Amino acid sequence: MFSTDSGFFSTLWAAVIQQLAHGLTEASWWQIVVVTLVFTHITIASVTIFLHRHQAHRALDLHPIASHFFRFWLWLTTGQVTKEWAAIHRKHHAKCEQAEDPHSPHVYGIKKVLFEGAELYRAESKNKETMARYGHGTPDDWIERNLYTKYSWQGVGLMMIIDIALFGAAGLAVWAVQMAWIPITAAGIINGAAHYWGYRNFEATDASTNISPWGILIGGEELHNNHHTYPTSAKLSVKPYEFDIGWMYIRIMQMMGLATVKKTPPKMAYGDVKPVADEKTLEAIIANRYEVMAGYARKMRDVFQHEAATPKVDASVLKTASRWLHRDADKVPAAAVSQLSQARAAYPVLDKMVVMREELRQIWLNTSHSREQLAADLQAWCRRAEESGIAALREFSIQLRSARA
Repeated sequence: MFSTDSGFFSTLWAAVIQQLAHGLTEASWWQIVVVTLVFTHITIASVTIFLHRHQAHRALDLHPIASHFFRFWLWLTTGQVTKEWAAIHRKHHAKCEQAEDPHSPHVYGIKKVLFEGAELYRAESKNKETMARYGHGTPDDWIERNLYTKYSWQGVGLMMIIDIALFGAAGLAVWAVQMAWIPITAAGIINGAAHYWGYRNFEATDASTNISPWGILIGGEELHNNHHTYPTSAKLSVKPYEFDIGWMYIRIMQMMGLATVKKTPPKMAYGDVKPVADEKTLEAIIANRYEVMAGYARKMRDVFQHEAATPKVDASVLKTASRWLHRDADKVPAAAVSQLSQARAAYPVLDKMVVMREELRQIWLNTSHSREQLAADLQAWCRRAEESGIAALREFSIQLRSARA
């Protein structure tokens, strides 16, 4: 009898050990990897769609079913408190690259933001002034107060239990990847690298960059310069070659009745060329000023290529000029200023393009001027551009005169 009982308990214990080792699913290593990638992708989609575009910027509305799914999933996989995330991100936009910016690499240094971005986030989440000023309009229902906010880290504990139950000992590795995913991708890469390296479609007032034209791994957040240019847009891609997977999910949800898009990036419209730019032209140009300046930058690059075909300065000077001539003066590093001056002195046409660019930019920066005065300023700018003798400037001015709201 004892022997039989011993055999039974030995078998039971072996089964328990087997279960603990391999989990309920008994998944192979590659299946565990796939599930981990799916889990982390759902998490980043929840961050970009719910926390970022929906909560922080109100770029879209979500059906309660979708909204609560995201809240629950983020509680399980990140422990994020919606109010804290939205408040910190709104403050980042309001104080971008300034001393009060919670996580600017130009304030704290790129190394600190990349590797200690989560610590910067946690420190700012304890700032009561930030929460009070920027945390308005976030969920404040019973379940938020009594579970998601009150027990924010119990969710990730439950996720660990679920992972271990599903995958056994390997579940700890799955859980560790889940816990590291947002601190690395959002707090580190987006807050750090996307304000330090990459390309810029638009001369936004901050240092934001697009890390990659294909926003897949981080849900579309790779297109960060686009976002800082049009922060209330639900769509982060603007160029034909750019892809925002978060926007793809939003469109699918929209077709299912789970999302309502409120705003997307503006697009300049063109009509007949007017004899002179009027107040309607002015209105269209100011509303689409970032696109206007991006178009001007393309013209400048064309002119630069034509002029630089006849070298008049060192190659290093031309390389610097190619990178910085089309940028706002306050974005040009001090080390490049003297080389830009050399290039402008050697190529009067490029110098004229730079001067005219700044004069155009001043039209919408002169907030003390009346609409009538601004329209007159625009007319005068177009006249000078078309009389400059520079074909690219003339073509650009004529196109501006066809702009409409």
